[in-house]
Amino acid sequence: MKYLDEYRDPGLAESLAAKIWQVSTRKVSFMEFCGGHTVTIARYGIESLLPAQVRLLSGPGCPVCVTPMKLIDRMIALASQPEIIVTTYGDMLRVPGSSTSLAFERGRGADVRIIYSSYDALEIARNTPGRQVVFFGIGFETTAPATAAAVLKARELDLDNFSVVSAHKTTPAIIKALLDTEELELDGLICPGHVSVITGTAPYIYAAEKRGVACVISGFEPVDVLQSVLMLVEQVENVNAQVEIQYRRGVRPAGNEKARRMMDEVFRPADSNWRGIGVVEGSGLAIREEFSKWDALARFPVEVPETDEPTGCICGRILRGVASPSECALFGKSCTPATPVGACMVSSEGACQAHYRFGRTHLRTP
Repeated sequence: MKYLDEYRDPGLAESLAAKIWQVSTRKVSFMEFCGGHTVTIARYGIESLLPAQVRLLSGPGCPVCVTPMKLIDRMIALASQPEIIVTTYGDMLRVPGSSTSLAFERGRGADVRIIYSSYDALEIARNTPGRQVVFFGIGFETTAPATAAAVLKARELDLDNFSVVSAHKTTPAIIKALLDTEELELDGLICPGHVSVITGTAPYIYAAEKRGVACVISGFEPVDVLQSVLMLVEQVENVNAQVEIQYRRGVRPAGNEKARRMMDEVFRPADSNWRGIGVVEGSGLAIREEFSKWDALARFPVEVPETDEPTGCICGRILRGVASPSECALFGKSCTPATPVGACMVSSEGACQAHYRFGRTHLRTP
């Protein structure tokens, strides 16, 4: 297969689906970890091409969705301080806190700005010397290097009005936590492509070698996902769990060592709270002590009350792969993209929004 030339070929998609039907003989459950894969599967009706015994589950791969409500409340508290400009990516503005959101507070006059990179926040700080600029950094290993680079640049410039709230999380610990739980039985993982550009294959070795779970790092086109499902089915059928790379046009086994060194310089591993899952040991990235000058939570400590998820919202169960959005009593009723109750409906990569927008279905072709 010529990955760069043929990955959008409809005929290839049909042949891959036919091959899956031919090879698959047993009931299997595969989890897509990345929100980008969740959207592709929903948008293109991937599940309708698969045999009934091949089940796809959404996982906690949407960084907006797994950011805990208490941290949202802390950002809202920071935004309420007139000397602070809060900067973050667009989806974060609409994530509900316990009683309001950053978008609502911006409507009330708080200075909350949408940016497209950490360097945008850095430039706002350079151009607004009389205000403190706080960047709300979210995402997995994909975006963490850019946040680290901004902190290193702030140190180089000795910029004292820029700081970061790190909500960054990493993949190895959460994958282990999911596989070690008794509520979920997985046969394979559709591993995230963009994360793996940075990490390489290392985060998935535990799953394959210790738990016997098949792993394939996938690209994001429909053909990528279908080929990844076929590769997983073949591993299961051959009882040969390993880590394979389907997304060879983007991922190398060693990943991006330079980006990881930059992350390691600025961040240290820390326990992290995942919305709907709980605290997972060593799954977060905290700013190291030597960079505390640019750690917003250290510089501007705020206390907020403990929070509870909205009544009836099952976002946590959806993120753990043990429930589908359609099982939520709020889905499509009080909870829609226009009026989201839970974080899974806010993000463009959230499972609930993907189901709502594209009608992700479990119907199968004969």
